[in-house]
Amino acid sequence: VQLQASGGGLVQAGGSLRLTCTASGSAFAINAMGWYRQAPGKQRELVATITSGGSTNYADSVKGRFTISRDNAKNTVFLQMNSLKFEDTAVYYCNVEGAYSDYVRFDYWGQGTQVTVSS
Repeated sequence: VQLQASGGGLVQAGGSLRLTCTASGSAFAINAMGWYRQAPGKQRELVATITSGGSTNYADSVKGRFTISRDNAKNTVFLQMNSLKFEDTAVYYCNVEGAYSDYVRFDYWGQGTQVTVSS
């Protein structure tokens, strides 16, 4: 499975960005997809996840501002980020969990996309 993330950039506080991550490859089934972020000098942290059934989970810091969604047919996950704050500045990483078979599971990370919010 290969992941391609896009959509990061520079935005002013209060602005919006939309991140996209697409998984490609063959013969796999994806369960959960999600976004994590890592700011300079900090550990990577969960931003939001979504299961194949559509159940979502958000970090408290982004609830009400960020929305995660996915297109199962295209193996793509989106993160709509509104009302961005300076503290949202980080490298955002896409993550997918799934399986190639009943016995072989996977957990992959994308290459990361920089989100910079100017105050």
